[in-house]
Amino acid sequence: MRKSILLISSFCVLGIGAAHAQLRLSKNSGKGGYKPKFEPYSSVAFGVGTSSYYGELAPLSDPIRSTFQLMRWNISANYTRHFTPQLSGRVALTLARLTGDDYKFANGQPKYDYNFVRNLHFRNDVKELAFTGHYQFVPEGRDFTHRSLITPYVFLGIAVIAHNPKARTPEDMGNNWVSLQPLGTEGQGRPGYAKPYSRITAAIPFGFGLRYKINRRWDISAEAGFRYTFSDYIDDVGGVYANPGDMLDNPTAIAMSNRSLERTAARKGGDRTAGARRYMVEKLGYPDNTNFDPFAQPITGFTQGFDRGGGRPDMYLLTNIHVNYILAPKVKCPPLR
Repeated sequence: MRKSILLISSFCVLGIGAAHAQLRLSKNSGKGGYKPKFEPYSSVAFGVGTSSYYGELAPLSDPIRSTFQLMRWNISANYTRHFTPQLSGRVALTLARLTGDDYKFANGQPKYDYNFVRNLHFRNDVKELAFTGHYQFVPEGRDFTHRSLITPYVFLGIAVIAHNPKARTPEDMGNNWVSLQPLGTEGQGRPGYAKPYSRITAAIPFGFGLRYKINRRWDISAEAGFRYTFSDYIDDVGGVYANPGDMLDNPTAIAMSNRSLERTAARKGGDRTAGARRYMVEKLGYPDNTNFDPFAQPITGFTQGFDRGGGRPDMYLLTNIHVNYILAPKVKCPPLR
């Protein structure tokens, strides 16, 4: 997947130079000449690519690690209407898997010891419906047959996303994937707490891409786009630790709310003892004794009222390779006289 992003980036960088040359040629050829009216056309596309999540479990402040550590997949289909030589509108459907894991992200990284001890993780299959406007830096000719060989573009729009974060239960509860929102892991929906967060939210997609003309009816494009969401709960982490006594009606909610005392990382396994012990010695002043059990009692900073998340909206990045098919407009014949 890292190779996919590097390939897309290289494709875009190399294409911009070629597109700049085409733009100069296009401007020069139009000087003093007749410019025929542009004929709008449409295209459909199917794409596959990668997805990366940014939030409490993968901070954007460490972009390289957050982008590549738990990169996952996405698939998409879209319809584009080209209105002018440089402006088009697109509607797209995307299914993207987002993943975050404190243990995976922080293991062996001392500056992320807090994340290691927190030990949260999630998986979220996001369904996205996006409406975006696209600006092409190289204007097209009079119709789809005269589009440029290489066309760089940028886009901006609005999206609606449906999501449902899940996580694995502890080993002694079956290690099964369960939906987190109905549990109210931060007390949501209980007296004295916030209402449950919505599993439908909005996002702002923005990014850039490069389209390459294969032949008269087919294009291939490479694209990278961020999604700034209006939710801090794509990962089910956003507030403070709830009082476990307020969740006695649901033992699963208690277990999924605070996972700092689990000896084994739930998502993929792995003994957490050494890392938790190091945190307690270096950050909390415990004696440097390899015999003490770090999970024997609640850990300071991971109990009721302490921050569980950061309170900022989550983001994600999608990269795609699209195969585009041009829907040729019907030929308009002059009326018979």
